[in-house]
Amino acid sequence: MKVELYGAQSMRLFVLLRCALLLVVVAGRVPAAGDPDVDPPLASLPPVPVPPDNPITQEKAELGKLLFFDTRLTGDASLSCGDCHDPKKGWGSNQPISRGYPGAVHWRNSHTAVNSGYLGKLFWQGSSKSLETQAPTANRGAVAGNGERDVMQSRLRQTPHYIRKFKEIFGTERPVLGDAWQAIATFERAMLSQRDTPLDRYLEGDEDALSEEAVAGLKLFQGKANCIECHNGPLLSDEKYYNLGVPRPPEWESTGLNTITFRWENYAKGLPEKGYREWKDDAGLFYTTKRPDDIGKHRTQPLRYLAFTPPYMHAGQFFSLEEVIDFYNDGGGNNEFTDGSHGINTKTPILKPLDLTDEEKEALVIFLDEISGDEIKMPVPEVPLYEAMPDVPGLTQAKAKRIGLEMYLSNREGGGQ
Repeated sequence: MKVELYGAQSMRLFVLLRCALLLVVVAGRVPAAGDPDVDPPLASLPPVPVPPDNPITQEKAELGKLLFFDTRLTGDASLSCGDCHDPKKGWGSNQPISRGYPGAVHWRNSHTAVNSGYLGKLFWQGSSKSLETQAPTANRGAVAGNGERDVMQSRLRQTPHYIRKFKEIFGTERPVLGDAWQAIATFERAMLSQRDTPLDRYLEGDEDALSEEAVAGLKLFQGKANCIECHNGPLLSDEKYYNLGVPRPPEWESTGLNTITFRWENYAKGLPEKGYREWKDDAGLFYTTKRPDDIGKHRTQPLRYLAFTPPYMHAGQFFSLEEVIDFYNDGGGNNEFTDGSHGINTKTPILKPLDLTDEEKEALVIFLDEISGDEIKMPVPEVPLYEAMPDVPGLTQAKAKRIGLEMYLSNREGGGQ
């Protein structure tokens, strides 16, 4: 019996090794030092994945579009999702560090919302795993939307247009805040997913989809520059975490409010006292895992739509693609989590000096620019107004409060009493 079991295990191991070897041969590349996995090749984007509990409909996407630009879903009703994910700014922000709630500032750069429906890890720490959970995290975050659940929901319920639409789409008598996040996620999946770009067409066999310079950049991307080691697959991101040695944002040292925000985030995210008092750089994934090996690591950024989304890196440290390529050409950089300060060095060993020529750098920039495709333009919609609620004859005050329909109480003197 033991012999048979050992033989079966050996056969399975042999098959697995054969498959791994085949993948290496097919990919035509060997794993990079410091990251011994075999990376998937670049690929065109498939249809956006849709969760079974939140199917896409046109009506829900249109509702989500309104809510995306509606300030009701933040604390003082002065911000919307569209303020940090501006259509005119690559559906992100052109500031290094995103604007925050009035009277506060944020502490990281805003991701673009384009193609966010493909991601399994959202935010620089990957702390949300779906668009449905990302939206409330942002809208309720203390330095972002700062909204309270009951206040945001009450505002929706005081808007007749939303009452009608939520009933038509979700079947509820009044808007439910959780359904609002579902609608926003649907809008992002349905309307902000960008397929059929020059890169997609080239990968599907259209050799004229990219210019000669961009094709040269693609070869460098997959070869000498080794970008594909982390920026691979359909999304050009492995969604893993790395410490690249990105320098500290100057705002944290030159602007008092930025410094206060950064220190508060350290405290709120449970940084140990020694780290809270001594660390001056963004600890990244460590805030989530509390594993020392994760200090200073951030999620690999997708590269689609890159031309429209400067500045780059987790706090917008670089303003141009040329700066980014120079950074990687030097083998990354150094910060207090790579230079041995505090006894910490988590810099990824994948990064090495690349010795790229000026012509090669230019070809990479052209490639990254061309694969971004066309800009997704969309007019900001007019959001619906608050209006007085209609009377409902016979609805008593006691019954209205019991079933949560106070907004339908009669306005007539003595009515409903």
